[in-house]
Amino acid sequence: MDWLLELFTKDSVAHSVLIYGLVIAIGVTLGKVKIFNISLGITWVLFVGILASHFHLLINKEVEHFAREFGLILFVYSIGLQVGPGFISSLKKQGLTLNLLAGALVLTGALVTVIIHLITNTPIAVMAGIMSGAVTNTPGLGAAQQALADIKASGGVVDIPNLGLGYAVAYPFGVIGIILVLIFFRYIFKVDLAKEKAIHKERLLKGIPAPSTINLEVENPQLFNQPLRIIKSIINTKLVISRIYHDGEIRTPDAGTILHKDDIILVVAPKEDFEKLKILVGKQSELDLIQMKSNIISRRIVVTKDEVTYKTIGEQRFLNSQEFTITRVSRAGIEFVATTDTVFQIGDIVTVVGREDVVNLFAKVLGNSLKRLDHPNLAPIFFGIVIGVLFGSIPFAVPGIPAPVKIGLAGGPLIVAILMSRFGPKLYLTPYVTQGANLMLREIGIVLFLASVGLSSGEHFVEILVKGDGLYWMALGVIITLAPLLVIGFLAKLIFKCSYFEICGLLSGASTDPPALAFATFSAGSDAPAITYATVYPLTMILRILMAQMMILIFV
Repeated sequence: MDWLLELFTKDSVAHSVLIYGLVIAIGVTLGKVKIFNISLGITWVLFVGILASHFHLLINKEVEHFAREFGLILFVYSIGLQVGPGFISSLKKQGLTLNLLAGALVLTGALVTVIIHLITNTPIAVMAGIMSGAVTNTPGLGAAQQALADIKASGGVVDIPNLGLGYAVAYPFGVIGIILVLIFFRYIFKVDLAKEKAIHKERLLKGIPAPSTINLEVENPQLFNQPLRIIKSIINTKLVISRIYHDGEIRTPDAGTILHKDDIILVVAPKEDFEKLKILVGKQSELDLIQMKSNIISRRIVVTKDEVTYKTIGEQRFLNSQEFTITRVSRAGIEFVATTDTVFQIGDIVTVVGREDVVNLFAKVLGNSLKRLDHPNLAPIFFGIVIGVLFGSIPFAVPGIPAPVKIGLAGGPLIVAILMSRFGPKLYLTPYVTQGANLMLREIGIVLFLASVGLSSGEHFVEILVKGDGLYWMALGVIITLAPLLVIGFLAKLIFKCSYFEICGLLSGASTDPPALAFATFSAGSDAPAITYATVYPLTMILRILMAQMMILIFV
């Protein structure tokens, strides 16, 4: 049985895989247990990791560091791909408010830390470490250590090791504390998750008019014997005319189809434009061209061929046939009217109207192969990760700060993933992955990250708590974790009327806390919190780094 003992104790690839496998499997299993209908989810992986390292089930430090950072990259990158399509609209609508609240949370945390330092006389080096751990911000810890190193190099006397110890004891509650706050807000505000989902969807679609259909009878004499395109030239809105009823026959029209008195047209357009259309065309018809029997069908087709992407519909002659009409496109849960300027992306669901034989041929042109979507484009995904790592590693010099500021290995890939999911097709990059594949990447990433953090912080965790000031530092960390979250959470809800999902994303992003985001996403059953998380994360990361450095520079 020596081989089994060596497998658990001797450093090797098999040993690392075994320990990670056990920590993750046990943690995920415990995460399914509910107490009083509350579950901490995969956050249990962190605590199982701490327990494992306490009993000296340790991992090679380089392997551990790689698994932690690579897991975090996979997690934030998959989040970015998922929320990218809705991120830009969210940023335009509430980006300023959310970032102001996130900035206020960071400043409140720094203020609480300084007040505790002044009242208790706890060294600022220790407080900077406790603050970084209390908000689970490793780059802030690194920035504070760099500032201390610069002061020491210039002849100052500082105690750098205590900074790391303060971080270690405050970190676990930093993770669990925000989750407890999210649970607290859910019950104190009596959150109805189904209602919150509806509110979020309504806000997301605000400004992106959902297409509806209306049957109009041509009564305006100025339209008689005029081509169909005249309607689009008069009304400044996105619309598609998918069917026309003339002389007892329904067919699919094109821009040159001539209008006649008493023709009936089926228009796909935003509902708020219906009144303008009635004024221009005529009254709403009692006939419903969709329900009337004809050889015209409507079918939803999935874009799975690269050949029809990267170009607008207007640039692709075979997509502008007289025999069918493209009426609308559904992308990332958002449906909109198709126009000649629309660019197809892999995974788009396109609604097409026409004769059945023609629609079937068009389906082959678009691909319509769900099996094709089961094979993600790995090259663009990893190319995006490379660009994200490079971007996150760029040092930005800030006047008055001795060390350059970096977005980091979490911020860089997150921002690049958002941009690629939104603008990738225009750059001939399609980082499409199915919902299931995205979720798999996300879950693998976060459990690797949590397991690594637990395994790295548990070896001396109990010793720090039992001996010295460990418990006292942890108590200070609890205050720094909870006070800003509660203040800004209530402010966001009561003053700024943010939804529960927005509060979850705001507090998680302002704490740069991926485990909290994972918990919020799991609890919500939706990616809604991730959009707010991505909105505030970049600014928050910079502010966290600056606050940690400035605290050292001012008070040491």
